[in-house]
Amino acid sequence: MPASEAVTVPEAPPTTPAATAPVRSSGGTAAWLRFLRSELRLILSRRRNQAGLGVLAALPVVMAIAVKIAAPDSQGGGEDFLASIVGNGFFVALAALSVEIGLFLPLAMAMLAGDAIAGEAQIGTLRGLLVVPVGRTRLLATKYAGLVIGGLIGVLVVVLAGLAAGGALFGLHGVVTLSGTTLPLAEGLGRLALAGLYVGAFLAALAAIGLFISTLTEQPLGATVALALTSTTMWILDAIPQLDWLHPWLLVHRQLAFTDLLRDPVYWPQMRDGLLVDLAYVVVFGLAAWARFADKDVSG
Repeated sequence: MPASEAVTVPEAPPTTPAATAPVRSSGGTAAWLRFLRSELRLILSRRRNQAGLGVLAALPVVMAIAVKIAAPDSQGGGEDFLASIVGNGFFVALAALSVEIGLFLPLAMAMLAGDAIAGEAQIGTLRGLLVVPVGRTRLLATKYAGLVIGGLIGVLVVVLAGLAAGGALFGLHGVVTLSGTTLPLAEGLGRLALAGLYVGAFLAALAAIGLFISTLTEQPLGATVALALTSTTMWILDAIPQLDWLHPWLLVHRQLAFTDLLRDPVYWPQMRDGLLVDLAYVVVFGLAAWARFADKDVSG
C-alpha cells in the first residue's frame, strides 16, 4: 500500500442524551391504578363480600315494606326519618343510613379490613405481593384505598336500595326539612349524596383502625372481630352520660350529625367537627399501620 494513502476509519455515530440516559418509568401512576383495580376486583369477587352487599341492600327494602304494612296511612315528621317514610320514600335512604351506621356498615368494613393484610398473610399471598416487587408503603396505600372505596360502595348500595324501595312503595317527592321548609327533590338528592359521603368519611376512619389491626395478626377472623368490637364499644361508651368528657373524642359521637343536612340552611358545625375527628383517626392509625407494616416479618 502506498504510504501516501491514508486509512480512513469510519466515525462512530454521535451519542445523544436520549441514547445514553437510562429509561425512566413513566407508568408509576398507571401501575398503581392497575394494582388498585386488581385489589377492587378481588374485594368485589369474594362471595362473602357480595353477600354482605346483599344484606346492606336488603335492610332498606325490609324497612320500607314494614312501614308500608304497619302504617299505610300515617304521616310522620321531625327527626324521625322512619315515621317520615310514609309521606316520602326519599326518607327510606336516610333512615337506612341511620340504622346501618351503627352495626351493618362497620361490620362490613371489619370484614374487608380483616382480609386486607391478615387475610393475605394467612393464605401466603402477601409475601408474593412484596416479591413482585411492590413497596410496602405502596401496598399499604393500595389496601387502604381499596377499603375506602369498598366502604363508599357499601354506602351507595344502601342509598340506592333505599331510594328504589321508597320510590316504589311511597313515591319520591319534595323534601320537607327539619326547619319546616320544602326542598326540590333534586336538591334533596344532593344533600343525600353529601350524607352518604359523610358516612363514607366515618368508614374511612374505621378502615384506618382496621388496617392497623390487620397488620398485627395473620388471622383475618381475629382482625374482623377486633374491629367490630371496637366500633360497638365506641357506640356503647358514647351512650353512657357519665363519660361525656370522652364523647367528643370517640369516632362515633358525631356520626349521626348528617341529619343536619336536612336543616335549612344546613347546620355545619357538628359535621365539621366530626370530619376533623375522622381525619385525626385516619392520620394516627394510618401512621401506626405504616410503622407496624414497615418492619413486619412476612414469612408466609
